[in-house]
Amino acid sequence: MQDIQLQDRAELIIKACLQENSSDITELFRHIASRDFVRIHGPEHHILDGAIILTAFKNAGGNIDLAKCLEEMAARGLKMPGAICAKWGICGAVSSVGAALSIIDGTQPLSTDDSWGGHMELTSKSLSDIGKLGGPRCCKRDAYISLNNGVVFINKHYGIPVKGRFTSCRYSMKNPQCKKGSCPFFSSN
Repeated sequence: MQDIQLQDRAELIIKACLQENSSDITELFRHIASRDFVRIHGPEHHILDGAIILTAFKNAGGNIDLAKCLEEMAARGLKMPGAICAKWGICGAVSSVGAALSIIDGTQPLSTDDSWGGHMELTSKSLSDIGKLGGPRCCKRDAYISLNNGVVFINKHYGIPVKGRFTSCRYSMKNPQCKKGSCPFFSSN
């Protein structure tokens, strides 16, 4: 599926999320990221990672219209260019999780509630965690960091029991740029 367009990948991600019933981010990510329409690295993570947060949130009891939220997540994710990490200095996985939280809260540029600053704190923590590891880029590693931080944020701020925590990577051997032992998720299996 290498020649499939990003818009089509987004639609497949949404369809896959709507078929899931887990509130565990690791299960959701593994079910969807292992499909042939999700590459090891690529801008589909700008949609996928936020979609995982939205799906887990809804499946754990969060009060959102998942189909509508996933459509908005795709619209926002499709606006982020590929290689945003290198070219803009911001990780698309982090932006995706931040966008998902913004969708949940309905945060706007002029919002005066705690959501605006809370989302900034979450994304800045994720960027700091990623930045400490250095390059090269790894969309899976950055997704794990962003999603792990997203779960902590959701459980603390919403009281919604989203589960899961990434501790190892199933993609290490498929990634020619893997940092191996320098990555906290490296697994030789």
